Amino acid sequence: MYDTIVVGARCAGSSLAMLLARRGARVLLVDRASFPADIPHGHFIHRHGPRRLRDWGLLPAVAARTPAVTSMVFDLGDFPVLVHDPVEAGVAWGYGPRRTTPDKILVDAAVESGAELREGFAVSEFIFDNDRLVGIRGRGPAGVDVEERATIVVGADGRNSRLARAVHAPLYNELPTILCYYFSYWSSVQAETFELYSRDEQKRIIFSFRTEDDLYAVFVGQPVQEMGEVRRDIEGAFMRSLELVPGFAERVRAGRREERFYGASDLPNFYRKPFGAGWALVGDAGLHKDPYMALGICDALRDAELLATAIDDGLVARRPIDQALADYERCRNELSRSDFNENVALARFTPPRPEVLAIRAAVRERPEDATRFVKARMGMTDPAAFFNPRNLQQLLAGAEPSMN
Repeated sequence: MYDTIVVGARCAGSSLAMLLARRGARVLLVDRASFPADIPHGHFIHRHGPRRLRDWGLLPAVAARTPAVTSMVFDLGDFPVLVHDPVEAGVAWGYGPRRTTPDKILVDAAVESGAELREGFAVSEFIFDNDRLVGIRGRGPAGVDVEERATIVVGADGRNSRLARAVHAPLYNELPTILCYYFSYWSSVQAETFELYSRDEQKRIIFSFRTEDDLYAVFVGQPVQEMGEVRRDIEGAFMRSLELVPGFAERVRAGRREERFYGASDLPNFYRKPFGAGWALVGDAGLHKDPYMALGICDALRDAELLATAIDDGLVARRPIDQALADYERCRNELSRSDFNENVALARFTPPRPEVLAIRAAVRERPEDATRFVKARMGMTDPAAFFNPRNLQQLLAGAEPSMN
């Protein structure tokens, strides 16, 4: 009998298993894959994600494999704004490791913390006692069917979660896929460590970052209604999108594409009720959104931390587990609501607000203020220290802004 069984050992599931094991819980972590194992998904970790990895003692292992973002370009169709040194308290704004790296680091950390890992394990059935989920049946590499039981079973098995289907977890705030994405990797590209270009009129988002092995990842998002046309000539459509930013396209063309194109089009936006009798959901299984703002991994780490606290409180009877899990849902929703809504608006290519464009214009030739703006906007520093009336008035008037 385990305290918790976690189905899915990617970034959400392995983080949860690690955090629970560190608190003394008996955890079983299972996954179909054997790690390290890559998946054709986006893989950027930013905002609050690197800070959590630092707090868990894992950021050095990630940073050893992939460069930190040390310079950024943000171009919303008006002009590029260059940001230097987006680092606060020794932690960079973002890192772009391939999925093999953070997933393996987190899986190993879960095992080192005391969780039991079963790789190559396929869950075939969820076990119920009346209406309560009490365990799983599955088969490992040896081909032997096994049954395991736990106080709570967690689905960290992605947006198409089998556990969520088994418990009929209801969806809410649901919106269909807005954009589809294609991406690949180039060598020998001269670029900042992160660049983003939005072209609202043409409905294209282009973002790129330096990743492992000195490769440069380049992503293009376009309306999902155009997917059929794009599929007829993926490379041609991709490069035509890059030509919306001629200088960037020229730099990519000067490099060498090292891998095939990858695509993603099953990208619905939704919340799922993340708990019930004997079960919980974390990561994309409970909250999924368009990749425009690349929030998937950092939000998975946040929600794993929230859920670990809730489950631990229930296991040690600090509070009733149903109450703890209800608080998990409430906190998850409150912390994600603003980003979820902004992400949908951006994916629909809603034009930037005039005040945002005004601030961008004010910091365009003031790199230190541009860095302060981005740090505040991304939650790296207290937003009120930048977005206060006095500071903004001085900034927009062209005076030296006060940060007090």
